[in-house]
Amino acid sequence: MSNKPKWATPDRQSALVRIFTISRGFCVFGHKDCLIPEHHYELFAEVLIKDWIADDKAEKAAEWQFEREALHRTNDRRYPLEGQFSGVGKDVFYSSQPQYYLVGLGMSGLTLTPFAKVRLASSFIALHIDLGDSLKGISKNKRRKAIRYGRVTDTIRTRVREAVRHYFDHIAD
Repeated sequence: MSNKPKWATPDRQSALVRIFTISRGFCVFGHKDCLIPEHHYELFAEVLIKDWIADDKAEKAAEWQFEREALHRTNDRRYPLEGQFSGVGKDVFYSSQPQYYLVGLGMSGLTLTPFAKVRLASSFIALHIDLGDSLKGISKNKRRKAIRYGRVTDTIRTRVREAVRHYFDHIAD
């Protein structure tokens, strides 16, 4: 790996050499006995290098901005979802959707009983359903695996279904 700075491209190095040979290390504008320090080769070269570094940063930022825009630009059509289904298609679609999604199983820290967290479909509402003694009839190993890995037994499934049905029955009240 070379130790050259990033601004030191071959074109820029040759430009610095060309400026040095023309000025012979003195005034880059060819003045004899020039007393302006910014015209001397060393200060002029430092300012020139700083400009090149700033140009490189701006070019890199512009490339990044272009890449970012290209990543977020897709050819997907954007249109509202209204009108995508016919009346029959909409009924079939919504009838095949589940009423709830089981987010997870856990142990309540207050009552030390198992509970299920359930998110209702098409809503942000989450129900915490106390499973009570529904895991009492199975072995200790299956009970732990049910809570640890979210394995749902038939008793848990029926308890959750009853709680969701109870919620929907009493929501209108």
